[in-house]
Amino acid sequence: MTVESDVQTGAHAAPEAPAAPAPAGNPALLGLITFLPSGVTLGLWFLGYLDTAALPGGMIPIVSLSAGLFLMISAVWAARLAANTVAAIFGVFSAFWLSFGALLTGLTSGWWGVADAAAVANVQRTYLLSFTLVFILLTLATLRLPIAFTAGFVFVDITFVLAFLGVSTGNAGLFPIAGITTLVFCAIFAYILFDGFAQDLGGKAMPLGNALVK
Repeated sequence: MTVESDVQTGAHAAPEAPAAPAPAGNPALLGLITFLPSGVTLGLWFLGYLDTAALPGGMIPIVSLSAGLFLMISAVWAARLAANTVAAIFGVFSAFWLSFGALLTGLTSGWWGVADAAAVANVQRTYLLSFTLVFILLTLATLRLPIAFTAGFVFVDITFVLAFLGVSTGNAGLFPIAGITTLVFCAIFAYILFDGFAQDLGGKAMPLGNALVK
């Protein structure tokens, strides 16, 4: 075998297959699956499954650590991937859950110096109104997402409106309705999570609906 034949053989050799691209990260899987336990807990609390008079402090670990902490991690992860909208969504939900845990901690332990019932109700009204407005803004700003996301955000909005009205008017009958709407948006986000797992494991995408705004 000559050098010339070796060169000719190499010239006709099949090119090497390009390396497979690295799998893309999906922070939504972590964000959604750690959001759901806190969402379900909140729904059960509204429905009266948990003793709202004696056990509000029992929600602090799950809302602060399960949702608040891991949604923050998901937001940072998404930001590093330049998924800015995803980072903003997880960031605002993390802000809610962490601040909700801090609010419960303060109101049940007296850390914030708010003990009078009227003052507590005023703090709760202000807190709920602020996040209600932000979540409505989020819903309107993300209408280009598939309609499943919009539906989930709309039920989040309804939940906050009901909770705000319940605290503002003293109508406790609104809280069980808020519990139902909470479980509805949890079911919607669980469906989106299931779709994410299916695609990540090589399955087909599930229908999420068309966006309301093109």
